[in-house]
Amino acid sequence: MKLPLSEATAAHLIVLPETGSTNDVLVAEASASRLPDFSVVVTGSQTAGRGRLGRVWVAPPGASLAVSVLLRPVLPGGEPLEMGHFGWLPLLAGVAMTRAVQTLVAPERVGLKWPNDVQVDGLKIAGLLAELLPSGDAVVMGAGVNLSLTRDQLPTPVSTSLALAGVELEGDELADAALSAYLIALRELYTDFLRFGADPLSSGIGESLAEVCTTIGQEVKVELPGAPDLLGTAVGIDGSGRLQVRRALDGQVTAVAAGDVTHLRYE
Repeated sequence: MKLPLSEATAAHLIVLPETGSTNDVLVAEASASRLPDFSVVVTGSQTAGRGRLGRVWVAPPGASLAVSVLLRPVLPGGEPLEMGHFGWLPLLAGVAMTRAVQTLVAPERVGLKWPNDVQVDGLKIAGLLAELLPSGDAVVMGAGVNLSLTRDQLPTPVSTSLALAGVELEGDELADAALSAYLIALRELYTDFLRFGADPLSSGIGESLAEVCTTIGQEVKVELPGAPDLLGTAVGIDGSGRLQVRRALDGQVTAVAAGDVTHLRYE
């Protein structure tokens, strides 16, 4: 792939014709050497990608984009970001991917289902998965976006692609437009987040998340690890990035840090 716009944005860009998982490649490279912050691995053919909750994520060669970005978060004073703030990194990446898709599709059609599934017209077009490096001081942020998948190639009935959404760009031009827009938005959000001491209010990331999050106000089902499903209404996002759900059972508000969320309008 030829990705000149993306190459100009990344600190270090590795383009692979095919790989099992861009996250695995970047985790290994970052652990073995001192790759710079905002190094990127990308491929148009990922054969063993992973989604949230251990799901397998694969697509026909050239029909989707798999990208992983190395984030080594350091605050302005030089001290590393505290682990308690790392949970915001996947959320700001979700906002960045939403903004990237909005550069190609009418913004009002694009939204973010908490925590980080990007949707067009309520159909999933991109998802993200963060992995902490063994050193504990960096994160590899993986993302996959459907570029030119046809309806027959979609992984689920509630998925879509940029081509199906009406984007007329093709091939490397489409991949470069989507990737560069994502990297530009991610760098801006990431830089502001660190510049303001990882404060979601001062940096504006909390407000940006609330603006694009379509889960707020929805009746939802949350599948929680090792616990019964939570049914209720999503009422907001707290200062830690957790989804606040008013339980249908008793009206109490529960903060959800991780879980698989379904908007019940689809059931």
